[in-house]
Amino acid sequence: MMKYLLKNANVFQDNEVNKKDVLICGGKIVSIGVSISHDGDTNVIDLNNCYMFPGFIDVHVHLREPGFSYKETIKTGSLAAAHGGYTDVCAMPNLKPVPDSAEHLKKELDIIKRDAVINVHPYGAISVNEDGRELADLDAMAKDVIAFSDDGHGVQNDDMMRAAMTKSKKLGKLIAAHCEVNELLKGGYIHDGEYAKAHGHRGICSESEWGQIKRDIKLAKETGCGYHVCHVSTKESVELIRNAKKDGVDITCETGPHYLVFSDKDLIEDGRFKMNPPLRSQDDMDALIEGIKDGTIDMIATDHAPHSLEEKSKGLEKSAMGVVGLETAFPVLYTKLVKEGVITLSELIALMTERPGKRFGIETGLKEGMDANLTVWQLDKEYTVDPEKFLTMGRATPFEGMQVFGECIMTMVKGEIKWKQ
Repeated sequence: MMKYLLKNANVFQDNEVNKKDVLICGGKIVSIGVSISHDGDTNVIDLNNCYMFPGFIDVHVHLREPGFSYKETIKTGSLAAAHGGYTDVCAMPNLKPVPDSAEHLKKELDIIKRDAVINVHPYGAISVNEDGRELADLDAMAKDVIAFSDDGHGVQNDDMMRAAMTKSKKLGKLIAAHCEVNELLKGGYIHDGEYAKAHGHRGICSESEWGQIKRDIKLAKETGCGYHVCHVSTKESVELIRNAKKDGVDITCETGPHYLVFSDKDLIEDGRFKMNPPLRSQDDMDALIEGIKDGTIDMIATDHAPHSLEEKSKGLEKSAMGVVGLETAFPVLYTKLVKEGVITLSELIALMTERPGKRFGIETGLKEGMDANLTVWQLDKEYTVDPEKFLTMGRATPFEGMQVFGECIMTMVKGEIKWKQ
């Protein structure tokens, strides 16, 4: 294994940035200091005042394999993650076969072991085939999964969710819930707001999300299960979660970069603006930003969801739900939230490293003795988001054409360079 001395970086440690050298050997951070000496076997890289952060953690990605490798593979998705500064991602279970048993999970684990460029932590499904009718074999999967989720589907049956939470509590695992009340969807595909009304589109009401969150909060309080809400998008959801935290419920949540930057007034007739949950109103976006600022929203996750060009080229009504996000998350958030003074750089890094790491049990940080999982960025580099330069197989992003700051120079996992410009 290579020995590296990374020199002259602005190293982010304990919410401070200081110019330091970082010595890496055996996959670990051996020393962090000023003017570290080295021997002839050391590979020296001068980072020339770039910024070094702990590797980013995304608790919500779709790597599409096994089953849908025409959209993405674990290899391409994890390489895209490295390009975006991520060293750890949690892979959602809406696959084929669904990882609802040890046997089905093994198919995914084998591909991860063979092809993953970074650390990939799979989810296990809550229910068999994610259809909400029979509890998956949570016991058999627990040791190999990061948490349990039926992402892409809300668990409609109260007793099913109660049973899942009770079992997960015993196993010491989180339930990460995609919250959606099916009977309220009524064929909708964008937010039930002004744009939908003005352009004759069928809308998705906000209650389809917050209604199930309200139910799950009661069940989480009843069972004591650790409960995590995926891709929060409505103001009511934020308020429910804020109050649940005050009430002592073991609850966390995430939102996505697109919900913090766009509202339904930014919609155009293009599939790259279609995702589930949809872009909501300006009031919802404002509430999400307030939730980020006051700590109600614990982390930012991309919900990276690649589809084929054909699947995303059918407009708002008929395109598949989902956009890609691993390679744009940090630049977009740094540009739109940090540079515009909404939150500090330290707060953004916490949302992308420390807080998801703590909740999901993934080690993160830049300290001596820790795995060398890190990412290096040139923050003053300005450029236009161009999907043709992505490493993911997906191309559909609402950020296409946006001017952003921040370019990933290098990402290292356990002391090995996985992406370098």
